[in-house]
Amino acid sequence: MFTKAAMRRLIARKRDGEALEREALLALIPAYMSDALDDAQMAAFLMACVLRGLNEEETAALTQAFVASGESLEIASDAPMLDKHSSGGVADTTSLIVVPLVAACGVRVGKLAGRALGHTGGTLDKLEAVPGVRTDLEPARFLAQVHDVGCAIAAQSERFVPADKRIYALRDAVAAVPSIGLIAASIVSKKIAGGASAIVYDVKTGNGAFMREPEQARELASLMVRSTRSFGRKAYALVSDMNEPLGASIGATLEMIEARDFLRGTRRDPRLQELCLALARAMLRLAEHPNPDAAIASALANGSAHARLERMLAAQGALPGALEALLPSPQRRVVTAPRAGFLSAIDTPALGEAARELEEHGGPGCGIIVAARIGARLQTGDTLAIVHGTDAKNLEIQAAFTITEHSFAARPLIRDEITR
Repeated sequence: MFTKAAMRRLIARKRDGEALEREALLALIPAYMSDALDDAQMAAFLMACVLRGLNEEETAALTQAFVASGESLEIASDAPMLDKHSSGGVADTTSLIVVPLVAACGVRVGKLAGRALGHTGGTLDKLEAVPGVRTDLEPARFLAQVHDVGCAIAAQSERFVPADKRIYALRDAVAAVPSIGLIAASIVSKKIAGGASAIVYDVKTGNGAFMREPEQARELASLMVRSTRSFGRKAYALVSDMNEPLGASIGATLEMIEARDFLRGTRRDPRLQELCLALARAMLRLAEHPNPDAAIASALANGSAHARLERMLAAQGALPGALEALLPSPQRRVVTAPRAGFLSAIDTPALGEAARELEEHGGPGCGIIVAARIGARLQTGDTLAIVHGTDAKNLEIQAAFTITEHSFAARPLIRDEITR
């Protein structure tokens, strides 16, 4: 039995910077889940982890303990299933595009997704912008849909890694979220329990990301790849820029429309396209597809990727014609440049939060469409963004765009790739 006295000693050792044994960490999680330990002790332990860090062995042990706290999906070896994970950003519509695109190339994809957190959007919220769509799929239904349709995007089952859910809520309550080891254990444990045989990670960096510095993002990406491979799964990660919104649309309905139009071929934002193609290519390579680039180009050109999105939504309850019927709110105002110059910075979190307020006040179809990108040369009165919906709080969208006299080169979108 893991006692409170043993926990006090463990907290003190981590507080003093010691590395903890695998066996102690494997015993810690079930003791907490059985209420042998209380929230106060666990909170103190988590804060010690934030302040002192976790090494790779400690992170692996916590990941294993999280997985063991609940059920895991078992996937047949002759029918592998891929997953992808983004660490969160603004206007990140990649999952809605890449999942059906890869499925249209003949590789099964089962994506376990989350909801909006802070200024970042949630894939589940975007899916549920399509009337009728359900994301609360039971594990058996989730697997059946992946087998029959080729892809599914659903919420994490309550039966998967319950320890992570409980501990994450405690981390949030006591400001113990920013720990690379704890973040990696949380993410990887859910992917392993979800049954994916290969996972592609997209770790964001920049002012709109949780990992603001590229070095931190690379460290997290590398740790997640190594941890995933320690469970016998394939893994790849890239580090992508989030110093400006990824796509043009911010807001659940607007992003669902952007994904629809991207797969339909009527509108493709260059930054969003670059990242989607990189992620799809990486997933197909992990699946050992013989010609990823040709398959991706064919699926986009012949409409099969768009058709796969419609099939996935229909399987999850979408009403007939609901995807095609989505429209932005007719209430709109144009935000313009107050002076001439070069767009040198965008306050990405501010735009994400503003779009969320618009949705909360005005409902479906509300949000922001970004019309100018970092590095653009602007004249007075040029369009910076279009605001859809009732702007009840008179949100100052213009202030999120910094215009300077001197030219400013945009950062590369893909900052790094972690292949081993």
